This record gives sequence, C-alpha cells and structure tokens, in this order.
Amino acid sequence: MRFTTWRSPAAAAVVALMAAFLTPAAAHGAPQKPRESQPVYSYANAVREAVWVDTGLDGDGDGKTDRVAVDIVRPREPAQQGRRIPVIMDASPYYSCCGRGNESQLKTYDAKGDVVQMPLFYDNYFVPRGYAFVGVDLAGTNRSDGCVDVGGRSDIRSAKAVVDWLNGRARAYTTRTGTRTAKATWANGKTGMIGKSWDGTIANGVAATGVKGLKTVVPISAISSWYDYYFAKGAPLYDSGPDGLSDYVDSPDAQAKCAAVQQKLVDGAPRTGDWTPLWTERDYVRNAGKVRASVFLTQGMQDLNVRTKHFGQWWDALAKNGVHRKIWLSQTGHVDPFDFRRGAWVDTLHRWFDHELLGYDNGIDHEPMADIERHPEQWVTSKVWPPSGTHTTTLRPDRGTRAGVGTLGLTRGDGTETVTDNPQLSETDWAAKIGTSTPDKAGFVTRPLTHDVRLSGSSTVTVTATPTTPTAHLSAVLVDLGPDTIRDYADGGEGITTLSDRTCWGASTAGDSACFKTTQAKKTAVDYTVFSRGWADLGNYASDRKGVPLTPGKAYTITLDLAATDHVVPAGHRLALIVAGTDKDLIDPPADKPTLTLDLSHTSARVPLVGGAPAFLRASSGTASAAPEARTLDGVTAPRTAQRVP
Repeated sequence: MRFTTWRSPAAAAVVALMAAFLTPAAAHGAPQKPRESQPVYSYANAVREAVWVDTGLDGDGDGKTDRVAVDIVRPREPAQQGRRIPVIMDASPYYSCCGRGNESQLKTYDAKGDVVQMPLFYDNYFVPRGYAFVGVDLAGTNRSDGCVDVGGRSDIRSAKAVVDWLNGRARAYTTRTGTRTAKATWANGKTGMIGKSWDGTIANGVAATGVKGLKTVVPISAISSWYDYYFAKGAPLYDSGPDGLSDYVDSPDAQAKCAAVQQKLVDGAPRTGDWTPLWTERDYVRNAGKVRASVFLTQGMQDLNVRTKHFGQWWDALAKNGVHRKIWLSQTGHVDPFDFRRGAWVDTLHRWFDHELLGYDNGIDHEPMADIERHPEQWVTSKVWPPSGTHTTTLRPDRGTRAGVGTLGLTRGDGTETVTDNPQLSETDWAAKIGTSTPDKAGFVTRPLTHDVRLSGSSTVTVTATPTTPTAHLSAVLVDLGPDTIRDYADGGEGITTLSDRTCWGASTAGDSACFKTTQAKKTAVDYTVFSRGWADLGNYASDRKGVPLTPGKAYTITLDLAATDHVVPAGHRLALIVAGTDKDLIDPPADKPTLTLDLSHTSARVPLVGGAPAFLRASSGTASAAPEARTLDGVTAPRTAQRVP
C-alpha cells in the first residue's frame, strides 16, 4: 500500500531526490535509470491553470469554433529546471453535473477561475511524482463550448484536440473568448488517458483515432461501441437513446444552443434497433487497427451498465492488431478498482504510467497480462488472456425427463422445448427454478462436474426458434449451479460497501484532500451464479444491423453474442445454459408475448474452454443424474429498474 507521509517541502525534496536519482549504482559513478518515480515535487506549490483548446468544430452553430476547457495541475519545479513532463488526462462530461468517483467529487475553482479541487486521486498522487494532470471538460459540458454528441465526433475531438495541443499541433487560449494564446511548453508530448465509464469511453475513442503522442489509455468499465450500449442485436437495452444522456450532462449554454444536435441524436438512433450511420461513427472497434497506444483495461464481470461485451470485443480487436495490453477483471459491477482493490491498483497504475510515459524499466511489461478476481478479494493471474490452451467448444442441449429441464453435453440433441415470453421474469427467476418445469424458460444442465471447468473469453449461443407472433426477443444465460459466496453485484454498491474511515493517496491541500473513504467487499451466499448473458431480437436473424417482422409458424436461426467473462465452474457444480424470452430490466420486451418452439438439434452454445472439448469431456463424465433437484435456489436479487448513466 502506498500511503504517503509528508515532511517539510525542503526535506522531502532532498530525501526523495536522493531516492529517485542516486541509486546504489549511481552513487558509485554508474548512472542507472530509476525504476520508480518518487514524490519529489511540491503539490502545495503546483501550478494550477486553465486553457481553452480550439477543437476546430462549431457544434453549437454560433459561427465560432468551439473551445474546450482544460484544467491543469502540474509541478512547478520541472519547468523551472528546463525539463518537460508527461501528462495524465481524464476527459469527462461529469465534472460539474454529476461528479467523479465513489464520493461524486466535482471540480471547484478559486476567484481567478483556476481549479482548486480536481476529482479523484490522480493529481494528488502523480503531480508530486513528476506528472501533470489534466481534466478536460467535454464539449457542451461545464466551462466548454459546443454540444455533447455522446461518443461522436465532438466528444472525441474535444479530447483529441488537447493531445494535439500538448504536442504543438493545436491552438489554445488563456480565456474562453480571448485572443491570447497559450502553449504547452512544459509538456513533453507524452499523454496517458484514464477514466471510468464515459470518461474511459473517450479514451478508447481517442486511441482509435491513432493520434500521435497518446502513449497509453486506461479505460475502466468503458464502452467500445455505443450501439452495444443501447441494443443487443436489435433488442433494446433501455427505453431511451443517447439524447437522454446528452440532456443529462449538457451545460446551461449547451441546453440553450444545442437543440439541433439533440434532434440528430433522436433521429439517428431509432428505437427499432437498426444500425445507422450514427452508430458507425461511434463504433471504435472498427478502428482498432489505428490504435498506437498501449491499453490497460479493467472491467467488472458483473457490470450490467456497461456490459462486458464492450471489453470483450475491444480486447479481441486490439489483440488482432498487436496492441500491448494488460487487463484486470473483478467480480464487481460498475465499480472503479480504486474502490475494490485500492492498494494494488495505485501501485500497478503507478508502475504502468512510469513504464509507458517515463520509460522506466520496472518489469511491469514482463508480469502476467491478466489479474482475475476468482472469489471476493481473492485474485489469480494469467500469463496471457485468454489463457493458452483455450479453445472454442460446442455444447449442445438435449431434452430431459421433464419439460424444460434438459441436459447439456457434447452430443447433438433432438426434439423441441417450448418457451413463453414473460416480461415480468428475469434471469434470476429462471435460474432459481432451473430444476422445475416452468413455461418461461428452457434450462439445460451438465452432470455434476468431476473437475473444474474454466471459461475464459466470449461465448455465443445459436438458437433455432419458431415464434407464434411477428415480434420476439431472446435471452441466453450461462449459469454456475452450486453454492458459493460472491460479491453482491445486484446490491446498490454493486459489490462494495463504502465505509466512513479514509486512506490517503498523495498530497493534500486545504481545497483538495488526497484522503478517500475506504470500502469493503459486499458479499452474499448463493446457490447459483449467472456469469454470462446475451440477448437478441429474433427479427435480426438475417442481419445484425436490421430487423424485419417475423412470420408466425416459421423457424428462424439466430446467434446471440454472450458477454465476455473468466469463470471457473468448480468440481461438484453444474454448468447450465438457459434460453428464454425477455430478461426483465436488462432488455425491453417486444410488442408481442410470443411462444417460441426451440429446435434442439439446431441449437448450441460455443464457449471458450481452457483445455477445450477434452477438458469438458473429462469433467462431465460422472455417473450422477443430469437432472437437478426441483427446488428453488437462492441467488442475488433481480436486476434493478433504472436508466443507467455510463
């Protein structure tokens, strides 16, 4: 853990400078590059300033190019010594409307308009270590011009223009409307972007432009394609579109000027679920080949806000393009690692930025690629992710002795099962009664496993179904059937409980404390765990991008993309696949309430198994009955009805 005790500025500077630059080898006349930046600079005396960077766009249509506000906190000493420093940047729409972090911190300012409090710990911790921290108000938010376009050109250009300015390729001004220019003569051009949710999404989007000078991005629970935030292969995930988010974060100026942009968001994102040019502009995965920056990605595997398909498809696309990557996967929902693994997170982030922005040879590039939370606060690592030896394996459902309670194995099944959509039920309702014949779901389970089975990556489920109505939605979930204690991701804290005591991470001032409330894991005992899920509108059977009305009585085949995960089904548990209709509060229901007849001979799940089919065969070859006991199982509470904000 990296708690910092602060001496007087002069004494601290002498001691830390010796530690940073006079290693034992250097003391004997052999210069050696330091392995870790030290807090040698005064945070209390740091430069706090604001500039407005010209984006070159006129999103609000006032005849002037938009300027975005850039608040800067940087150590004073390097510039006085003629040295330039790298930048850590968080570009956000939330600095004035909603706040950042577990305590919803906002930017605050002094009478001159310079930032006093910068949310989160990044400035407190990294500025004394020789980094500048930059907080960018996205266009249309807080003190910036322009309009919020929710992941589109304006959002991304807001942040990219700042990277360009730090590298001398864009113009900035000392005021929002003035003509006096400002140059980043103190910056060396190397930038790392970080942020959770919408902020991390901007980091992904800017990386996908290939902008020079952006050396690394750290997206935390971030979107990789905005279509997938609102739809799953045509099935709507929320009852509103990006216009609602824009209205949520717009500054008063933007609300007065940006009606035309708002209307474009409405028109460009029809609730039909069809792909439009608006979504193409906001799909960063398609431009993964342009990414020059390294990526340190973190995600809660039970995040039902920015769902884990986002990290899975982004990770795979980056891998295909040879991007240097690192990943953390937790059991939480939409939670920052600062709030579930604080000490290790600050240490790892410190070493990551030192390596990527300062060029320190600290060995982090030779450490395991992945950290995975297997049980609450219990972590394992993988040298690469997904692990070597992971192979896509086809599992097939078959009928059992009771309706809707079937088996799951390697051999092709036959016959049919029937599912009637009930929009009042969710995945937790289905899983709780997986051993009971109910009309709302069809469940397929393995025998109790004799060995652990690990799924690592993204799965798909192909379903052949005959509907009774012109519209139908489908859900597929993977379930670990067996007792466990997990983080309670369905609780309000999404797997954490916030406490009243604080720990400190860096230096403080009267207006900006480095001390933050601690947390602990919020745990719950369960009989089952839903660990991956996916959804689709059956009308999108022929195209991921456009749906059509169905012909009742006709069979259709569609493949559902299930969320990426890393989960071990332990020996003694069962692996289950459930196929059903509307997953309450996770997708919206269709216009009709269909009954779906599933053709089991043309239905299958393709799952990423470590060890592939041989590992599954070995684990599932026990003699116990495949039919689970017909009793109600305990799990987390059902997903909450809420309009979420990324």
